Amino acid sequence: MTHFYPVETSVLHSPAWFVPFDEFAQRARAADVVTELDRFDPAENVWVPQETQAIRTPSAAIAYPELGRRRAPGAEPERFRVRFTAIGLAPLYPADGAAFDATVGGVEFLAYPYDDVNPPAVGSEPRLVRLLPSVAFPYGPGIRTVYGVVVDAVTRAPVVNALVEARGTTSRDRVEWLERTLTNPIGAFRLALRWEGELVTGPPPGQIFHLTATERPGRTGALDVRLPAERDRRHVIEIVQQ
Repeated sequence: MTHFYPVETSVLHSPAWFVPFDEFAQRARAADVVTELDRFDPAENVWVPQETQAIRTPSAAIAYPELGRRRAPGAEPERFRVRFTAIGLAPLYPADGAAFDATVGGVEFLAYPYDDVNPPAVGSEPRLVRLLPSVAFPYGPGIRTVYGVVVDAVTRAPVVNALVEARGTTSRDRVEWLERTLTNPIGAFRLALRWEGELVTGPPPGQIFHLTATERPGRTGALDVRLPAERDRRHVIEIVQQ
């Protein structure tokens, strides 16, 4: 789990705590973030939507107090997931350090049973949920962006929820930077490039940005974009099996 800053945990026990984090603005985001809770039904092998409402703490954490509170002896932990939505943003579900997989549909966790006498077998810590700019993100004036689509190299089918990244290092002070976004249901992306790319003398002079797209481990693609010459081009990143 990702360690963040302390949050209030004295309301009631919650098996999971989430802190939505706007990666573009680099700050926690509490407003306009909606969550939906699902419980996994192992008998039917499906996720079942739940009516349990989340609470928000003063430190912007989202929690589900009393989830897992059961007095039945020998109760087993239950599997849940939380799905996040926010206008102009797309949730990046894998935890920091975990391999990306576009098919992951939420943040999963286990709710261990407890009662007034017996605490849950496993404690919980706050988890950072990163929200990346989506195609509809309202970039401000002057923000340089490139757009395009991610497709399967063989079938040409759009790749939904692919992670598109660009990273580099500024030439003067050697500061590392990273920009990320996720593709929409038709495989389209729009990626901000606020930082300096790899300088080229030309002709014509410009900057090269190295874009990568990931569907899951072993399924990636790459593309170099040259600016400003290719600023208005629709870029196509092809996913191939590595």
